Amino acid sequence: MARHALLLLLPLALVFGAAPATSVAAAEPTLNIEYERYTLDNGLEVILHRDPAAPLVATNVWYHVGSGDETPGKSGFAHLFEHMMFQGAKHIGKDVHFKILQEIGGTGVNGTTNSDRTNYFEVVPSHQIEAALWLESDRMGYLLDLLDEASLKNQQDVVRNERRQRYDNVPYGRERFVVAETLYPEGHPYRFMTIGRHEDLEAASVEDVKGFFRHWYVPSNATLTLAGDFEIAETKLLVNKWFGAFPRLAKPVHQQVATPELSATVRKQVDDGFARLTRIHYAWHSPAMFTDEEIELDVVSTVLGAYGWGRLHRALVLEERSAQSVNVYNAGAQHSSVFHVVVDLKPGQDPAKAEAVIARELDKIRSQPVTDAEMRRVLIGTESSFIWGLEDLMGRVEQLQSFNHYTGDPGYAQIYLQRLRALTPAKVQATAALVLGKPRAEIITKPAPGTTAGPAGGPAAVAAPPAGAPPAIAAPKAAKKG
Repeated sequence: MARHALLLLLPLALVFGAAPATSVAAAEPTLNIEYERYTLDNGLEVILHRDPAAPLVATNVWYHVGSGDETPGKSGFAHLFEHMMFQGAKHIGKDVHFKILQEIGGTGVNGTTNSDRTNYFEVVPSHQIEAALWLESDRMGYLLDLLDEASLKNQQDVVRNERRQRYDNVPYGRERFVVAETLYPEGHPYRFMTIGRHEDLEAASVEDVKGFFRHWYVPSNATLTLAGDFEIAETKLLVNKWFGAFPRLAKPVHQQVATPELSATVRKQVDDGFARLTRIHYAWHSPAMFTDEEIELDVVSTVLGAYGWGRLHRALVLEERSAQSVNVYNAGAQHSSVFHVVVDLKPGQDPAKAEAVIARELDKIRSQPVTDAEMRRVLIGTESSFIWGLEDLMGRVEQLQSFNHYTGDPGYAQIYLQRLRALTPAKVQATAALVLGKPRAEIITKPAPGTTAGPAGGPAAVAAPPAGAPPAIAAPKAAKKG
């Protein structure tokens, strides 16, 4: 058992420009988020963060399994199981999870899946903390008692329809699969994305789902995090009451998957009947989450793609006015990450001309250090977004969970900020040269023949976000929804 303070330092010298971007000293004020982490006898990890500012408690469970743990022929199982967890359990009853939480004043009830983990969460009034623990406990221990063919078939249909709505029948939906198929070889768990393949989802049996639950949904493969208005000692008793009696089962072994390498740049064209604009999408393999290079690539992505001042955004959207949008980001993940450059052109624009601008800016960032002004702007934006993301309880819970999952240390924030402040233009340039100098996937999506282009001011339909795209403002490494 360990008690810690998660220490976040906002450097005022940086904010007011009193220190150079290459050497920023931390200064007051400080923000201390105290937490305590311990483990039950059955292996369940528990993280408690007390904040009595509002009479609320955020409950959040991470099961350390995602689509990156799937095997060929069983794609989409992690996400399918996320849906199954809301179907009901022995003592809760069928299809009443949301209803119970609604009746007791619960909000923000949901679950998400990505390549690395599956999480379940809700915020309840503080006097209802035991109700939230009961709900999470019942589906951790007794889900299989109510699992049958009818409930599985219902969620198979829901998930397959979700794929149609979010991937198959939207602009640039097909492109997301082509990017993954180009980057990852057969057998790699990232090849088919978290949503999975229709044929795999349709073929899933009740026994498959039960086997997935028994293997991955064990206390030793889960972390329960609570934040809010509660007393630590009383909450420990409640956690033990609802989770302590579960048996200790073997912690599942996660496969280790090496970062793939492209031997040469691969270029593909996608004809998309839903798209109205030509999209240029470059993607490179990049190092896994929280490696040294990964944090430097976040700087590269911001310098290139930041709205208004990013080099590619300024060149293509503001100066030449040939692009509708520019999106540059590094999609971090556990096995390996992907660095993306995505440009949507306005109707009638020449893709070759835009690609020449992209090539020019990529060559520049590989061969020359970013400026001190750019570095300062990135650091200010990253630190401020990080601290803003901790304003609400669930934001703090998710950050504690994320750091715990990827680094083994819920209090990694201080190290993260120290690493951020230690960055130099030379380090950023070296990583840009290393990663962006390698072969890449180039996916060019064009409106299918006969498709009418939308107006110059925007596409005619809502587009699917690029593969792995993060939210507009997020904590440094918050969880991505699958």
